[in-house]
Formats: sequence, structure tokens, C-alpha cells
Amino acid sequence: MRTACILAAGRGTRLGAFGQMRPKGFIEVGGAPIVVRSVERLRRAGIERVVVVTGHQADWYAELDVERVHNAEFAHTGSLRSLACAREALAGEETFLLLESDLVYEQRALEALLVSPHESAIVVSGPTGAGDEVWVAHDEGRLVSMSKDPGRLSSGPHAELVGISRISRALFEALLEIDRESGALAYETDGLVRCAGRFDIGCVMVTDLRWGEIDDEAHLARAHHVHDEIVRMNA
Repeated sequence: MRTACILAAGRGTRLGAFGQMRPKGFIEVGGAPIVVRSVERLRRAGIERVVVVTGHQADWYAELDVERVHNAEFAHTGSLRSLACAREALAGEETFLLLESDLVYEQRALEALLVSPHESAIVVSGPTGAGDEVWVAHDEGRLVSMSKDPGRLSSGPHAELVGISRISRALFEALLEIDRESGALAYETDGLVRCAGRFDIGCVMVTDLRWGEIDDEAHLARAHHVHDEIVRMNA
């Protein structure tokens, strides 16, 4: 596997004025933009090619050594449409990594996913208490469903979606078909969930993973603590 796709079109509306000034990937944590750290981790994991799907404040990404595609409809479409915008850039890939741009995470999230025997898989963790979690229901390590409301999920093991996935060519084609039905869908809770019945999508559990996403100011404060923990662990 040589390629990763980072979804970076979101407007960051829950971050208020701060989110309007820059894309979420260029929020600085530990003295560097989080998307820069993410690209560095991908390179360290052996990923040669990074494709970023831009939208809000797209010009910020011009300074990165990545390939860029643009979702011109970012203001009124979902993350699945952003992924669909990368169809040509990803046309030659049998498998690729898919990440969200607003993540702070440990290197071992990538390491665990890359050695997974599943052709397609998602990284999940134990509970973080971060708020606004996407909960994942799984059966013997395979995705069953996911929701922000755990009460809507079947009984059994639940984990948290991290936002780092491995997507096979067949699964990608199925996601593109779903996107053609509506541009307002999310790649995970709409796309992956609908595909779970047709595809073996593994759940790669890293129970104690240090990670966080940044959707609002509380998430941002937590991300600084997560980064400090990662630095201490690797000191």
C-alpha cells in the first residue's frame, strides 16, 4: 500500500470564528499544524503518496508536499462527496488509507491498520470520554454498525471510531455508488455502515490509543493534552 487520502473539506463551523480563519488541518497543536504531523506519520509508515481533498480555505494546503483535489461543493455536501472527488486520483489504487484531517493520533494507529489481515478495516479505540463520539458495534472484529447514539446500536461490544481506515478497491466503488444517490452523506455513518452487510470490514482495536479529533473548542483543549501524552510516551 502506497497511498493515503485525507478528507479536509470541512468548514469547522463548531469552532466559530477560529474555524473560519483556517481549515481544521492547520490548527496548531504542539507547535505544528495537525495535518503536517499526520502527513509525517504517513510517510514514516511507508506511505509514498498523499492525496488531500480540500474545500474550506483550500489555499492553505498549497504549501504541503501532497496532491490536491477540490470539492467545489464543500459548503453543502458531506464527507462521502469529498471522497468521491478523489475518484480519479485514486483510480490506480487497489487499496488506500483514508483519514480525516482533524486528528491527533499515535503512530501505532497506522501500524496496526497496515498489518491487519482485513482488505478493508477501520481503527477503533476504547472509550475516550471526548464527547460527540461515533460509536461502533462490531461482531468478532467485523463492523456491524455505527452511530453517535449508542442506544441505536445492537447489544454487544462497542468501540469508538478513530477516523483512520483502510479502503479496498471494491469497497471504494461501492461507496461511490452510494454517493451518486445523494451528496449530503457521511462516508462513515452512511457509507461504511451501508456497505458493512456486503463487505468484510474489520475493526482494528487499539484499546488504549491516544488520539483525538477537533470539532469544537473542548476537543481542541483535549487535543493539546493528547499530544503531550504522545510526546511523553515517545520520549
